[in-house]
Amino acid sequence: MKAYLIKTITGLIPADPESDKWYQKQKVGVVISAEVKQVRNYQFLKKLFALLNLAFEYWEPGAVSSKYGIPIKSFDQFRHDLIILAGYYHTEIRLNGSVRIVPDSISFSNMDEDVFGKLYQNVLTVIMKRIPVLSEMTEDEINDLVNKVIAFA
Repeated sequence: MKAYLIKTITGLIPADPESDKWYQKQKVGVVISAEVKQVRNYQFLKKLFALLNLAFEYWEPGAVSSKYGIPIKSFDQFRHDLIILAGYYHTEIRLNGSVRIVPDSISFSNMDEDVFGKLYQNVLTVIMKRIPVLSEMTEDEINDLVNKVIAFA
């Protein structure tokens, strides 16, 4: 596993949800070996998550229903669905022969800066089409809101 960390005044902290999950499992005092290199722009990852969180706050699950019911309000599922709708996914064939659509990983090791920039733009486009409150705004207005969320955090 590759863990991504950010240097802070108090030490290194996890930089993404996958690294945080791994980090939380480590016991205090454990020795960890690491190969160190600087990766893609972390601030851009923060911007994507601020956009996703903003969209999630405005999203109402009741607006969509199917023969299976109404989606539950789950941030992880919402994030995965937006990445898939933005065109960043792959399919997996399951043991029973059914097909499963899986979002591509946005981890630093799996997506370079150029692809990530296109992903951000495509996710923004999907959000503007699918979330009524945000569809009434311009791209610049949404990005201004995202930047305010980042500045506030």
